[in-house]
Amino acid sequence: MSLFDWFADRQKNAPTVRVTQEPEEGDGLWSKCPECSLVVYRKDLVANASVCKGCGHHNRIDSPERIALIADPGSFEPMDTGLSPTDPLAFKDRRSYADRIRDSQQSTGLRDAVVTGICRTSGLPLALGVMDFRFMGGSMGSVVGEKLTRLIETATARRIPVLIVCASGGARMQEGMLSLMQMAKISGALERHRQAELLYLPLLTYPTTGGVTASFAMLGDLILAEPKALIGFAGRRVIEQTLREKLPEGFQTAEYLRDHGFVDAIVDRTEFKATLASLLTMHGCRETVAA
Repeated sequence: MSLFDWFADRQKNAPTVRVTQEPEEGDGLWSKCPECSLVVYRKDLVANASVCKGCGHHNRIDSPERIALIADPGSFEPMDTGLSPTDPLAFKDRRSYADRIRDSQQSTGLRDAVVTGICRTSGLPLALGVMDFRFMGGSMGSVVGEKLTRLIETATARRIPVLIVCASGGARMQEGMLSLMQMAKISGALERHRQAELLYLPLLTYPTTGGVTASFAMLGDLILAEPKALIGFAGRRVIEQTLREKLPEGFQTAEYLRDHGFVDAIVDRTEFKATLASLLTMHGCRETVAA
């Protein structure tokens, strides 16, 4: 058998793997759970924070939906909305980086893969950053790093806690070293926040991988995660090929990481706001905000 025939045979017999958390949709009125196949009225699914009532599957949600679930109505004040990425390396693969940015901005209505701002949650002040996987897989480039750093520095100055909702494939390769620099920059801002004895909470959602996992996603005072969230640095196949051994079932899930001490708590999305309020109160957060 030739090498070409061998490769074609491997491709033909390769198993199909589901990589999305999105519910299946027909006419837009109904949604089918990708886990248990329960068909529900879409408005009912959204009313339950996009969590399946049949099996508890957490469907992926975008940044506006996430902010609406966490922030008190009308309290979110966005920051740095004018920051937009450039193409410093003139990167081009099958399509140019500039084209990818423009397409993502048009399809999502966002400037980049994170939304940041100051809000209140259950009456308590909070600096909130929400990554959006729709924008180039939530990848971390210069704008994402700058916006999160500014958010943390503002929170330190105002002496309020920080919550970052992580949803990312990792560092953005089209920006090269400029993207990797953001890992250290955000981590440095978090260290100054910690030295001020202020609370930082990351919420790890599906997926949290690569350079995001290797930096601010794992630096929380308490690390929270959603059920069955994919969390890791390298992919499963890369690790197995490197170690030349089979990894345990459920490896890189939130439950596996909790059982092995990398995640402190798994919180259902429908209970997250109440849990967040309890944690903020427990750590001394008050309703007044320093000017």
